[in-house]
Amino acid sequence: MTFPPVDEQLAYLKKGAVEIIREQELRERLEKSAKTGKPLKIKAGFDPTAPDLHLGHTVLIRKLKHFQDMGHTAIFLIGDFTGLIGDPSGRSATRKPLTREEIDRNAETYKEQVFKILDPKKTVIDFNSRWFSKFSAIDFIRLAEKYTVSQLLERDDFHDRFQKEQPIAMHELLYPLAMGYDSVALEADVELGGTDQKFNLLTGREMQRQHGQPTQVVLTMPILEGLDGTQKMSKSLGNAIGIKEQPLEMYGKLMSISDELMWRYYTLLTDLRTTEIEELKSKVSSGALHPMQAKKDLARRTVADFHSGQAAQEAEQNWERQFQRHEIPNELPQCNLLTSQVGLGGSGAVIADPIPIEVDRLLVACGLSTSRTEAQRKIKERAVHIENKLVEDRILRRQLTNPFIVRLGKRMLKVHLRAG
Repeated sequence: MTFPPVDEQLAYLKKGAVEIIREQELRERLEKSAKTGKPLKIKAGFDPTAPDLHLGHTVLIRKLKHFQDMGHTAIFLIGDFTGLIGDPSGRSATRKPLTREEIDRNAETYKEQVFKILDPKKTVIDFNSRWFSKFSAIDFIRLAEKYTVSQLLERDDFHDRFQKEQPIAMHELLYPLAMGYDSVALEADVELGGTDQKFNLLTGREMQRQHGQPTQVVLTMPILEGLDGTQKMSKSLGNAIGIKEQPLEMYGKLMSISDELMWRYYTLLTDLRTTEIEELKSKVSSGALHPMQAKKDLARRTVADFHSGQAAQEAEQNWERQFQRHEIPNELPQCNLLTSQVGLGGSGAVIADPIPIEVDRLLVACGLSTSRTEAQRKIKERAVHIENKLVEDRILRRQLTNPFIVRLGKRMLKVHLRAG
């Protein structure tokens, strides 16, 4: 097999990386791979803790793809065994382990979603239960012999909890050892992980050394900020973009990010080379390219990755109609509600005046607000429109056609009401 020149590979693979331990070792592995024609084994592990991935999860998957683009083999390791322990990384308290049923269900959705980025022909999907299910009690005791308690307490989160006299469960101490052994079982050449996983990744190097294997190269990637540009992307924080979200919603969320955050997303979420991104930045700085156009290109690329090129084009057209020309897009997210959910009585094609709509309940029921308190604040901020008319009171008393359009800030959807 023929690989690109080593310098070209390194330049591409280093894009966005925080740290490579050690870069010289990676160069040597790439040079050996070029001589032998044998691709490297690149590992990234994911515990199936949630059924749906968001763009923050795809930073590592994208880097796996970059290794694939250079001709190497990506190993997408699903931690169906380690998920039963629960990753303590960054935790101030013991994480509740997942059930076997939750893990199996989430693992199936992972397999569907990762191939939106990875090439199935160059990807190995594996499960660490393949080797851990064969472990005996003696095997785990021998695994535990590889590390001392003092070594494990060097890990920041364990150290902090120990100093604060917060409990550290024994099974949590096994997590980095189990994750490290994954690299032994797979004979990994390179392991990828977030900066919060550095201790676990280095444990993999040590485990390989103790088992007489060449030690893997560790490449860490940053934690992606969410839409707010400050906190890490998280569904619980409400600042995430799910990779299964509808094209228009995904496109619109990407258009809402700051210009500064846009370049970070270009680096971590696209396959563009660093030189290409720098060229775009230069064009924006010189005025040759408007920042909004650069952001549109990013949004279109991202939607195309997870849906299709046609879906991306349609999302862009609908977004422009809605927010640049202030027209209603051809397709809107739908919200089906019972009249009882928004304080109404009656049904039919026309909602007759003066039956009241409790707008705060409507916004919560449709997912536009997380609470009635937040919804009432948005109404006071004059951010809510129904049928293109400003809503100024919590109770709306005017005739509406069913269905009708509700807009909160830049988010818009079509509400269908039926009696009940």
